[in-house]
Amino acid sequence: MAWALPKYSKKQVNKAGEYLTTGENFDGLYDEWIDKYESALEVVNNWRSSHNFPLNTFHVGLKRRARLVDHRSITAQRIKRLTSIEAKLRRFPTMTLSQMQDIGGCRAIVATASQVDRVCDDYASSDIKHSLHQVDNYIATPKESGYRGVHLVYRYFSDRKTDYNTLKIEVQIRSQLQHAWATAVETVGAFVQQALKSSLGEQEWLRFFALMGTAIAFREEGPLVPSTPTSYSDLVKELREHAKVLDVSNRLAAFGAALQVFENPRSKDNHYYLVEVNSVSKTVSVTGFKQSDSEAATIKYLEAEKKLKDVPNADVVLVSVDSVDALRRAYPNYFLDTGVFVGLLSETLKTTRRPARQLSLPI
Repeated sequence: MAWALPKYSKKQVNKAGEYLTTGENFDGLYDEWIDKYESALEVVNNWRSSHNFPLNTFHVGLKRRARLVDHRSITAQRIKRLTSIEAKLRRFPTMTLSQMQDIGGCRAIVATASQVDRVCDDYASSDIKHSLHQVDNYIATPKESGYRGVHLVYRYFSDRKTDYNTLKIEVQIRSQLQHAWATAVETVGAFVQQALKSSLGEQEWLRFFALMGTAIAFREEGPLVPSTPTSYSDLVKELREHAKVLDVSNRLAAFGAALQVFENPRSKDNHYYLVEVNSVSKTVSVTGFKQSDSEAATIKYLEAEKKLKDVPNADVVLVSVDSVDALRRAYPNYFLDTGVFVGLLSETLKTTRRPARQLSLPI
């Protein structure tokens, strides 16, 4: 199969990325702006697509490592969505597109936090030829939002596939509970139309998720989220207040119940899945593609992004997983499936007595 190659210099890539975030300020004719925007989009899409080969390489390695420590682990890969790229460039105005570290990203979900450590140790002790660019351990040092997980950023290197050398790929490793937290944040953020994932939005929701991050940290015996209660009983008392005011369990259940999912005929040979989420019509469309159809999948991905660009709160992503069932487990936020998180919340609110160490919940 043919993999996309980088066709443009980093200077051209950065200029195109800059245009995506400043084009609305263009002082000229609309037709001229459209031409420039389409040209910038072509450069950005080639830059995104050129990450597919190195991303696939890293995904294969991550899957092998994750299954060595947890045979039920789930892995997935995805190329960053255009809307996410634009939002990140706006959020970090000094960042250029070529500096962005997560254009290509793969993720492993293992049962426990200790298994996350074991996967990370495997990477650290390996003779991997790609260079480690950055490590962000948000388990050892949780973010104030409550997010926990480990991110490893590598620069791709190959003696044979030199066209992709220096492209950065992000590897994320999470426990089941950490993944349930992240899923709930994305689901709520989509429906209340706030960027909770980026720590933007109503303080009530932001505080609730920070507290839940600490609730998980207690169970996994890890460092607590900054500025949250260090006493478990105080934590539960504050959580109860926020959960009641926000009506968390009922709202999350209502999100999922309102959703309709449409899948094209299943095939055991599917490797890529195009997921289109329309929160206005409350529908999810899933289309599968064989690995040999990666070019067709990429084209459909770009078409879907353009189609949904102006639809409020819509989303589209092209991911690679082993099956539709794995897709639902790796990206439950696209199916508004927050069952694990709701179960964790219910269990947490039952008592102010600190629970015994909890390794995982079924997913």
